[in-house]
Amino acid sequence: MEHFIWNVNPNILELGPLQLRWYGLLFVGSFFLGLMILTKIYKREGKDPAVLDAMLIYVMIGAVLGSRLVHCFFYEPDYYLSHPLEILKVWKGGLASHGGLAGVLIALYLFSKRYHTSYMWLLSRVSIPGALTAAFVRFGNLFNSEILGLPSDKPWAIIFARVDMIPRHPVQLYEAFSYLTILVLLIAIYRKVTPTFATKILPGVFLVAVFTARFFLEYTKTRQAAYTTDLPFTTGQMLSIPYIILGILWILWAFKSASKDKKYDKASHS
Repeated sequence: MEHFIWNVNPNILELGPLQLRWYGLLFVGSFFLGLMILTKIYKREGKDPAVLDAMLIYVMIGAVLGSRLVHCFFYEPDYYLSHPLEILKVWKGGLASHGGLAGVLIALYLFSKRYHTSYMWLLSRVSIPGALTAAFVRFGNLFNSEILGLPSDKPWAIIFARVDMIPRHPVQLYEAFSYLTILVLLIAIYRKVTPTFATKILPGVFLVAVFTARFFLEYTKTRQAAYTTDLPFTTGQMLSIPYIILGILWILWAFKSASKDKKYDKASHS
């Protein structure tokens, strides 16, 4: 069986020691596309989008710091503790989505305090472009020939020639297209429900959808962590579980809160 061979150079161009990588271009590009989405949301809800440039800086710093630190200390701690300067080489890849989300949560909290904006409102609206960024990161992983799938004989399996000649699950594409589907879902919910309910429900939907997809797709991946445990789950799955639980609780709270709001409205008009 003939399988598609992936042998794309991860570098777009090289100028001496400087490299421009597809990974970096996709990562940064996703933030600017996200900025366009948020600009439309701000205008739709009568808010001033002028603050979004500052938010972009907060979010990018939080995402990079959080994702890089979690990747280094949860997935390859021995290597990065022995080579601490390598932690700074973000352009080589190695960003953990779990840490990126944690970094963004902290960054948005700091931004909300600095610019006197509702933290909950920010979380709900940023969750929409957040799914886009998650997808673009996985496309970046594809260009880096990293986060490889398990060997497969499926007709859509891909050979990553820069690694080996074994057909593998293109798990980067599985995840990327899952996150793009979640992006469409979040936009549909946002457009259908009231702004108040969107504020309550979107973060929970994001957490459950993204990390449930991540949890199950881990079964098609090679182990990423440079160490093993006796637990039946991968590091990615163990980091996903708290987010899934939080998302479920968040959704339950959103519906319960909405139900209370309806009862209050009926009582106040009776």
